[in-house]
Amino acid sequence: MFFLLATVCALSCQDKKTAGKQVFYYNEITGIATLDPAFAKNQSIMWAVHQLYSTLVEIDSNLNIVPSVARSWEVSADRLTYTFHLRNDVFFHDNPIFPGGKGRKLVAADIAYSLRRIVDKTTASNGAWIFNNRVDSIQPFTALDDSTFRLKLLRPFHPILGILSMQYCSIVPHEAVAQFGRDFRRNPCGSGPFRFVSWDEGEAMVFHKNEHYWEKDSSGTQLPYLDAVQISFFDNKATEFLQFRQGRLSFVNDFDASFKDEILTKNGGLRKDWEGKLLLKKHAYLNTEYFGILVDEKNPVVGHSPTRIRAIRQAMNYALNRKQLMMYMRNSIGIPAEAGFVPGGLPSRNADSVKGYPFDRGRAAKLLVQAGFPDGKGLPGIKLLTIPVYADVASFAARQWEEVGIPVQVEVVQKSLLLEQTAKSQALFFRGSWIADYPDAENYMAMFYSHNPAPPNYTRYSNPIFDRLYEEALLETNDSLRYRLYRKMDQLVINDAPVIPIWYDMAIHLIQPNIRNFGPNALNLLELRRARKG
Repeated sequence: MFFLLATVCALSCQDKKTAGKQVFYYNEITGIATLDPAFAKNQSIMWAVHQLYSTLVEIDSNLNIVPSVARSWEVSADRLTYTFHLRNDVFFHDNPIFPGGKGRKLVAADIAYSLRRIVDKTTASNGAWIFNNRVDSIQPFTALDDSTFRLKLLRPFHPILGILSMQYCSIVPHEAVAQFGRDFRRNPCGSGPFRFVSWDEGEAMVFHKNEHYWEKDSSGTQLPYLDAVQISFFDNKATEFLQFRQGRLSFVNDFDASFKDEILTKNGGLRKDWEGKLLLKKHAYLNTEYFGILVDEKNPVVGHSPTRIRAIRQAMNYALNRKQLMMYMRNSIGIPAEAGFVPGGLPSRNADSVKGYPFDRGRAAKLLVQAGFPDGKGLPGIKLLTIPVYADVASFAARQWEEVGIPVQVEVVQKSLLLEQTAKSQALFFRGSWIADYPDAENYMAMFYSHNPAPPNYTRYSNPIFDRLYEEALLETNDSLRYRLYRKMDQLVINDAPVIPIWYDMAIHLIQPNIRNFGPNALNLLELRRARKG
């Protein structure tokens, strides 16, 4: 009761302080572990970091690489050297770490420092992998002068600009890291549209408008329009949705399954009694939900498991009615994954060309016979690991496999344990998802390159033909030819079935009717520069 009264009081005080201000409120149910971009490994951190920091380049709503801190760039003929020319009107936020507390100008040395910090082993950044075996081993990041930055690669790598748009590559001032050390995680300083104000861990986080932000809209008005962003940390979806219904949150990203039938029709539309009370926005984004299967036969976990047999894995793919699963479990939010592993929306258009597994129990039955287990007779049980939020999806799939004679037992574990077991190749069969780090099919195909560790190769898939195509694609300068190689690789993966793709995801937002210029994007990144109330 005391907590509830305290919360109500805090919210009332908040309402008085922000009266007449343009404040955007959202909740982060999983919390935010850090505001240090070197550790921006998940969506909750990425969303917050995106408000506070800038990157050299960024991705627009059409998945094109566009200028940000870099106003332009050139690529050498051998595609190993990228030279970036910087804007001269980007400044770090005002902060006591700078003389007089006034934010200083961002220069090329800050970019070199920030990218070196990612690969520095003493930082122990989660993002170090983005440059592994990709950048020059001697001088990868160089400030030629204050306004010119140079990046050198070991070998051509087409998606490098997409990597530079990632939140890991946010530009930080060396003074902040030197001043705060490990406590930089809660004392951020960037050059983004909002500046950090306060963080009461577990309660609230507040950002204010950066009055010196460089970007303007088409009419010359400075961005952002909002005065502030406030993040709450209610730790369950029921409370979050209640806060939204009471108008205390500007939007909700996805929502608890227990509310889906109340809000949505089975076809994914908004029920009539909610029309006018909220806005529903849906948008495909680059995330594939899947069941992964460990296929490294040298691993004792695989041992005598039936999933080591390709025909069994293919049968499991055919036996899953993805369309039915989407309708009943997801109210049609998402697209059944009946093509390749790569979702739609990318220029390689894998989803249009790669042939996947439509629901076909007859073909599943034939494959079980081929594997030596007619009707599943003698087939050992298979354990599927999942986290609580996907337990209903896993149970639905297990029932469908049971109907063709494939016994699957669902075991629900905490996310931290599942991540640990998949990273150590201890999980034989597991539910997973892959959200694109950058808009290129290579990011998905990297999951199956045998020379990559886990992550990203959680299934330990190994196919020399795939590896050759992957290496060829990295060197290919012609987009059309590279896209063809991506589709060939995707088809190989689908045929070998180390994964059972479930659906290509959609971002779903419930938005208050007074919020303008705010919508989902293909990377489901929280974009607030142009959001406004009114």
